[in-house]
This record gives sequence, structure tokens and C-alpha cells, in this order.
Amino acid sequence: MRQLFPVNRDNIDVEELYRGGRPPRPKRPYVAVNMVTSIDGATAVEGVTAKLGSPGDKRIFFLLRSLADVILVGAQTVRAEGYGPPRLDRTAVAARLARGQSSLPAIAVVSRSLNFDWSSSLFTDPATRPVILTPASAQAEELRRAQGRADVVIVGDTSVDLAQGLEALSARGARLVLCEGGPTLNGELASAGVVDELCLTVAPTVVGGGGAARLMGARPLKRMLDAALLHMLEEDGFLFLRYGLAQGTEDER
Repeated sequence: MRQLFPVNRDNIDVEELYRGGRPPRPKRPYVAVNMVTSIDGATAVEGVTAKLGSPGDKRIFFLLRSLADVILVGAQTVRAEGYGPPRLDRTAVAARLARGQSSLPAIAVVSRSLNFDWSSSLFTDPATRPVILTPASAQAEELRRAQGRADVVIVGDTSVDLAQGLEALSARGARLVLCEGGPTLNGELASAGVVDELCLTVAPTVVGGGGAARLMGARPLKRMLDAALLHMLEEDGFLFLRYGLAQGTEDER
């Protein structure tokens, strides 16, 4: 993997490039979004992201997970991608413990319907317990079932209030939240003004068609967001971009 921006160099320390540059937010965790897309903007092929990835993309995927306190994901992505409990190698776990983090990041799922396969490993692994962010309008029976398998946090009335959700995650000790999509959740976070960083892998692939959701979902954002390119890496034709997004309230800037 080589760096193309802001300088051109080989033999880089990828972990060092992704580890720093995340100032604390006063009222919520710092939020980074990590996604992969084709050249023509597809975020999935046949409903999943695997066909767009590469060994380099996978490396950065696990690197970002190793830095995060919480992995935030939408319910549809959990179902489509078959999410399980987080896994990291011994080196990453040791580094987390040395930084004062828990051995593994928590998984936090955003869901209104609470429609999950409760027998999946995400909800049955004894070593981890996910968090579910759901609104007060969730059906009582599904809510009771969810509370038996996860730490359920009620945020919002008829829809999930993501700002409240992030505050709740902050109260649980989260300083860095890594959002892994899908696009609808990305767009809702961006519209709420709470995305600080975008880590984007661009695969050298053209998918075609118009069915795949765009990076930030199908609905336009409330306002366009300015982004600063922090670095650009390349490996085997894949580009790895890290952007800082200029948004948030005046109190957070």
C-alpha cells in the first residue's frame, strides 16, 4: 500500500495514518463512517459489500474496528451482511487494553421494527452483548424479546433519535463510534450533523444499474457538506480515502 496524498511515498504505516487526528467532541462521540463503493457509486453487489472489497479494504476495515469503542450499524445491514459479534486478533486486543479500552468494541444496532434473527451469533454469543437503539413506539412483545438478547436504549418517539442515541453511547464510555452503514443510516447521521469523518474505499469496478443505494442514501441531505481530504492511499487499483467533514453545531466546532 502506498500513499498518494498529501505526499507520495511507499512503505507507510497504515495504522499510524488512521489512528490519530480525531479531536474529542464535547457532547457526543466522534463519528467516523467507513464504506466501500464502486467507481460508479454502487455500495453493494447482489445486496452485500463483499464483491467490492479487497485484502487492503479488509485490513482497513479491521483496523478501524480495532480503534472504535462502538460499531454502529443499521438493522437492514445486520440482516443482509449476517453480522456477528466483533472479532479482533490478539495484537489488536492487547493494543486496545493498553489504551484503556475494552477488549472488543460493542455493536450498536439502529432498529425501529426489532425484526431480527434472535438465534444468530450476534445475539447469542456469551462474550458480547449488543446494544439496540430503538424508539418508544417499538412493539411491546418485540421489545421484551430484544431486552432478553441486548441492551436496549429507547431514543426518540416514533423513530430513532440518532443525536440522543450518540449521547447514550457517550454515557456508556464511547469516544469513537464507527458507522458501517448502510447508506440510509449514513444519510440520517449526516443530516443530523454528526458525521465527523468518512473513510471510503473506491473499488476499480463498474457495476452499472440504478438499484444500488448511494453512499448517503436516497434522500438528499438537509445541506451539502464540505469535506477535506486527509489522505489517499492506493493498492492494486483500490483507492483508500479519508475525509474530514465540516459539520456539527457551532458548540462542537
